[in-house]
Amino acid sequence: MEATLRPPDGGQPPNYGDRQAQVSSQTSGYTVRVPVYEGPLDLLLQLIEHAELDITAVALAQVTDQYLAYIHAMQVPADEISAFLVVAARLLQIKSEALLPRPPVREPGEEDLGEALARQLIIYKRFKEIANLLLDRQEKGLRTYLRVAPPPKVDARLDMSDITLADLLEAAEAIFAEEQDKQALETVITAPRITIREKIALIAKAIQKGKTARFDDLIGQNPTRLEVVVTFLALLELV
Repeated sequence: MEATLRPPDGGQPPNYGDRQAQVSSQTSGYTVRVPVYEGPLDLLLQLIEHAELDITAVALAQVTDQYLAYIHAMQVPADEISAFLVVAARLLQIKSEALLPRPPVREPGEEDLGEALARQLIIYKRFKEIANLLLDRQEKGLRTYLRVAPPPKVDARLDMSDITLADLLEAAEAIFAEEQDKQALETVITAPRITIREKIALIAKAIQKGKTARFDDLIGQNPTRLEVVVTFLALLELV
């Protein structure tokens, strides 16, 4: 597919043969035709990236209309459509920045959309190169191992071929209808009740006996989280 860049002054268009050879075949079936450019979409992105084509001179609405007609006329893969949407959205954003007035000083931390687009295009090309490499390896059968033995046959443990949904519903209703014996509760175990006032009294008694006491001795053996918290609050009250 040949690409033509039409200069406004009617001069000779530059030769992009070497760059065109690097263009991926993902969108090779779609050709952009606008007054200043005619060729593949990927090459258009490269020209804009290298500032060899003014973004304001490209009619994005015309490019979109042509691509919609291309979609209706041919069976376009979903990955090609998604790639076009991403690139078209970024081109529209950078063209809006070029057309709309902007303050002379960029706000701190604000990123230039042209630089962001250039970085995204570099990443986009890198992923396309990797995808083409993986596709080439797949076509050549590299690192590809096919299963030659048939999958093992698994015998069903329970034959449910003759069971219908009505049978399952009837069995469930029979189970739920049975009265199950429920053992009466003889005793109910409740959590021990402990208060800060009680802990203060126990701490005071322990100090009176030994003058000093360790925190481990105050909470006792195998304390619960509640006992530790209440003992700590009681100490705070005594401070």
